[in-house]
Amino acid sequence: MKKLWLCFLTFVLAFSLTGPIVYAQEPGFEDTDYWNKLCGGKNELTPEQRKGCQVFMSQQSQDLNNKIQEINDKRTEIAKNIKIYVAKIKEYQKQADDLNGKIASLNEQISVKQKEVERLEIKISETQDSIHEAQEKLKKRMTSSQATMRLNPILDVLFGAKNFSDFIRIANGLRDITEYDERFIEKLAAEIEQLGKDKAQVQKEKDELSAAKKEVVDKQNELLALKYQAQVVEDEYRKQSAELEAQGNRYAARVGEIQKRMKELAASGALDVAATPGWTRPIVGSRVSAGTWAYPGGGRHLGCDYAAPLGSPVRAAGNGVILASVDGCGPGYLGNRCGEQFGGSYGGGNQVYLLTKINGNLYAVKYLHLLAGSPIAKGTIVTSGQTVGLVGMSGNASGPHSHVEVYYLGDASNFTNYATTWNGDLAFGCGWGAAAMNRLCDRGSGAPCRMRPESVFGS
Repeated sequence: MKKLWLCFLTFVLAFSLTGPIVYAQEPGFEDTDYWNKLCGGKNELTPEQRKGCQVFMSQQSQDLNNKIQEINDKRTEIAKNIKIYVAKIKEYQKQADDLNGKIASLNEQISVKQKEVERLEIKISETQDSIHEAQEKLKKRMTSSQATMRLNPILDVLFGAKNFSDFIRIANGLRDITEYDERFIEKLAAEIEQLGKDKAQVQKEKDELSAAKKEVVDKQNELLALKYQAQVVEDEYRKQSAELEAQGNRYAARVGEIQKRMKELAASGALDVAATPGWTRPIVGSRVSAGTWAYPGGGRHLGCDYAAPLGSPVRAAGNGVILASVDGCGPGYLGNRCGEQFGGSYGGGNQVYLLTKINGNLYAVKYLHLLAGSPIAKGTIVTSGQTVGLVGMSGNASGPHSHVEVYYLGDASNFTNYATTWNGDLAFGCGWGAAAMNRLCDRGSGAPCRMRPESVFGS
């Protein structure tokens, strides 16, 4: 009854906070193997899956529910000391990997024990059938060999023996048993003795199996609580990430060299690129893992995250020129600030900045978290759909994706002048952190302003 009330209250709470939750194409919570793998795994989850995991975890046990509540109670402390907690993400992952290893090992042991139990149960069943058949055969033989039925009560006592010693003791008291029958009875008694041992062994195996299954559940709950804490830390970090980014580098490295290169391209006529009639989506087959202006868990998000397999091509949105390119960051993690030391934006990892003409307008497109060695070189003239880098997870990234930002800069006729005079501002005059929210095109700001990538590429 207590568990029923817990489930009911969990549902009411989830419904009141979020409205009816629909988990598209997800199995029910009774499929614990699926949800344990999903919620305890390394894959990046959709907002719906994350909500599903939270409800699933709250239903598993009161102990796990208590741990989740403790973590929720620490949110203020986590937010206040976010840099300390975000540094623990790697430690959390190491612990999660260790727990996953232990769970896998326990499941292997369970599989072996389950097969041994099944083998013993089959053996016990076969032995019981054999004993019963032998008892009936012996009883019939001994009964038929007697002139009277006087042995029947004694045989009933004999077959009621509890163990080998009793069986022999009673059998020895029967004077009418032949030598052949004695050997037969001894063999039968040995089978009865072995049956008892097999039954004791199968019970031992079942007890160990039950203990192993309980340990798996305990480890899975421990893993789920750990993953939930890591998710809370990530959510709290995301809420502050725009401001942390604003504290980092804001200008491209070697702006003088960039302007010189752009002037050379202009003099040669290379910057006289044709306008593109429409937008090219950054990554074919990608999905939006975090939309623009806000993360699913809260916090400013100034672009759109397109999740795709590592190494997927990232394409130019339109014809144009690469203003800046940053390379040199290896695989990242939450809180990694790589990118700024190479003249890129804080935590952006390997980056590319494209100036492009589309539909008669001038835009800049920023691609972050690219794979090391893949960003196309600055000063390169590109055409719409050309690969400008590969999907990575460099810088402040917890999974393979490319963070894309789009800036509206005015009329396309200003393309050459903008390229040759660009001052290296990696936000293209649209500001950083909280200030960036004052330069949004969809909220009435004119050029320069930030555009929602989903509005031009589709979601």
